[in-house]
Amino acid sequence: MCFEATMNLYIEFKCFVCVLLTSIFLLIVSDEGQTSSPKTFYTLAPMKAETWWKIYVNKSADYTDTKKTRETGAVTLNIEKTLNESVINLGAETVGCESDLNWQIVTKMSDEVVNGRIPPDKRSDENDREEETQVEKRRDKLKLGVTVTDSPELNLARRIVSILPPFTPSSSRRVTNEQCLRESQYYLQELDNFALWALKMHDSSAKLPSGVLNGNVNQYGDIDQCLSVRAPWLGGVIKGRYCLTTSVLSLSDPDHPVLRQVQQLLQSHSMLRSELDDPGHRVPRFSAIHWALCVPASCNASDVQLALADILQRHTEGTGITFRVRVTAEMCQTKDDRLHLPTSTLVVGAVFFMIAALAVVATACDPNWRSLEQTLSTGRKLMQAFSLRKNVLTLFSLSRSPDDIESVHGVRAVSALLLLLAHKSMALFFNPYMNRTVMAEDLGRSWTSFARGACIHTDPFIMISGLLTSYSFYKELEHKKRLAVPREYLSRLMRLVPNLVALILFCTFILPWIGTGPLWNQVVRHHSDICKTTWWRNLLFIHNYFGFETMCLTHTHHLGIDTQLFALSPFFVYIVWRWPQIGLSVLTGVAAISTALRYSVTYSKHLSHYVVFGSSIRQLFQTADFSYTLPAHRATVYVMGIALGVGLRYCGRDFRLKKMHLTLGWTAAMVCFYMSIISPAHMASRHYIYNTTEAANFAAFVPITWCLFTAWIIFVSYIGHGGLLGRILSWHGFLVTTRLSYALYLIQFPILFYMVGKNRATYTYNVLLLVDVPEMVIITVGSILLTLLFDLPFQNIRNILLKKPN
Repeated sequence: MCFEATMNLYIEFKCFVCVLLTSIFLLIVSDEGQTSSPKTFYTLAPMKAETWWKIYVNKSADYTDTKKTRETGAVTLNIEKTLNESVINLGAETVGCESDLNWQIVTKMSDEVVNGRIPPDKRSDENDREEETQVEKRRDKLKLGVTVTDSPELNLARRIVSILPPFTPSSSRRVTNEQCLRESQYYLQELDNFALWALKMHDSSAKLPSGVLNGNVNQYGDIDQCLSVRAPWLGGVIKGRYCLTTSVLSLSDPDHPVLRQVQQLLQSHSMLRSELDDPGHRVPRFSAIHWALCVPASCNASDVQLALADILQRHTEGTGITFRVRVTAEMCQTKDDRLHLPTSTLVVGAVFFMIAALAVVATACDPNWRSLEQTLSTGRKLMQAFSLRKNVLTLFSLSRSPDDIESVHGVRAVSALLLLLAHKSMALFFNPYMNRTVMAEDLGRSWTSFARGACIHTDPFIMISGLLTSYSFYKELEHKKRLAVPREYLSRLMRLVPNLVALILFCTFILPWIGTGPLWNQVVRHHSDICKTTWWRNLLFIHNYFGFETMCLTHTHHLGIDTQLFALSPFFVYIVWRWPQIGLSVLTGVAAISTALRYSVTYSKHLSHYVVFGSSIRQLFQTADFSYTLPAHRATVYVMGIALGVGLRYCGRDFRLKKMHLTLGWTAAMVCFYMSIISPAHMASRHYIYNTTEAANFAAFVPITWCLFTAWIIFVSYIGHGGLLGRILSWHGFLVTTRLSYALYLIQFPILFYMVGKNRATYTYNVLLLVDVPEMVIITVGSILLTLLFDLPFQNIRNILLKKPN
């Protein structure tokens, strides 16, 4: 009896001591007790990255000297007193006073310190009440003798975090955004608690994939899941912000054999070399790495950049590899960014709607007016110009005028197709591929010469423009001995401006709001912002003088070149008609000067009109700015077209060549083809080293040889000696492609980059991606709509207002 009484007394004393220790500890970590500094617990947030920790709290230092060490066993809390040490094992599973104390310490210490919760004084009353409820439920289970263990979802959360550490800006000491830090801490806490919204945020960020040495380095994560994240917190809402980061890898020792090879594989042999400062809205930053991160919306681009740079520095220290990181505001998105359409978008949308409605009304009235067309008033004729019925018949008509140059339509169609494929290949370089290194190696083959020298596919368009202009002007001079130059200028503006205005309005105010994607802001919205400030240059046709980087609708530089050369065409045609020998000498001089300019600038500034392996983005932009977009450098092929048009008028269709002359002509044409396409093919090799002389020769002479080859085909087809090739190019169906060519030229780039901007997937590259059937259908349908609603109606209006007198 005495022994039992003694044991009961001992147990009661032991429980009293446990309760006393519990009360002291709870007083330390509770809201009411401010003995322990909340800041101390707050700075322990990085402990979330580990699964188990040993915590030491020194009472003599007023519980502020807290440090952490990693331990593979159970969590142990040591509370050091002045003279002795009390050790409490938190891994116990027995029921009793120790286990009750165990649970109290777990719910407080684990929640507030190990799991990185915010300090007690910064938590909401609602969260406190929820936690107290959970404590009471757990205590009830202890009293009932239920074994206390962690739930499966919490164990799973810990393992997820330990295997795939989450990214938060709070991991960097340089981040000073308090709201971002608090939301990041709460995100980490809720991730350990297996909260669904936190799991979504963590899951949305990119993870290290397989195949990085095969070029699989660009990871878009899950933008839609990230933007959908919403969670209540402190009377507000935590939302997801999606950031697509850009980083460039470099080596401290570029000559290290293994690291150098790894870098080449990661960057897919740097087919295009890029830097962080390179513009990426029209030419991809090919050698850079794009990595998606999902963070709380209160964290801005600067916070993400600082944190990512610190993490990469810690992980690569001593490896010989360094990263430079760039995260811009335009590459970070939230769902709220797109909630409200701006007034400008609504106004432009209303304008397009009215144009479409006008076309419908005109079409409905067209059957009643068709038989009375000659007696209609000018107002009704102008309205009927928008009739879809009339314009569809015009678009698909296969009738041609007796004065038509038939083969021009086929040459234009083939050149348009080659140019479209070249533009498509450039757009493909933006997308992530699981085998991007294999893609780069395949693009080192000689057949890619057709795409790498894409600039030569625009030269036939310039030559054809000169050809048709001189062909028309020479006839007018022959009949009337003069040119109505103002009317010709006005007629050309009425031909070009309506489509151009429609495209600028659409790309600036409509297109940015009809899609989303990882690269959307870079390739669509950024271009829209440029057009908002520089659109007037396009309408004055001087935009080609201001550089590619700040040009609205960069692909329309050809319109500026062609319009400026057209302004000089009456002078060129007149002197050739009035003084043939002097005129031809002038044309030859202009061609020679233009050729010399291309050669000298390419040689002196190390430009490259041919995209060789290792070409830098800066080099490509400088090539465009200093040569490709300047009419003085493109005048060679234009005056060749003027000479060809005069020659066709002079020779006529009855001109005949002897067989020997035809043989010599075709031989020279094939030599020109060889010099233009086959001879430069060796520059496509992955192992080719840039040579300034070869680059200058290509820039200076390949446009001449390619256009001589094209001009010969047009000439012999015109006089009836074109053979099978001439008959194919003279097919009546190419009349339709000619009428669509202007709209096709304008609309292809916006659609190509629309597809790039909305892409969320990683592909396996193969050459068949060049022919994307749905994309081609969209381009074709868009071209037809632009032609029917703007191009042909305003051509009808031009014909009404500028009808030539008899």
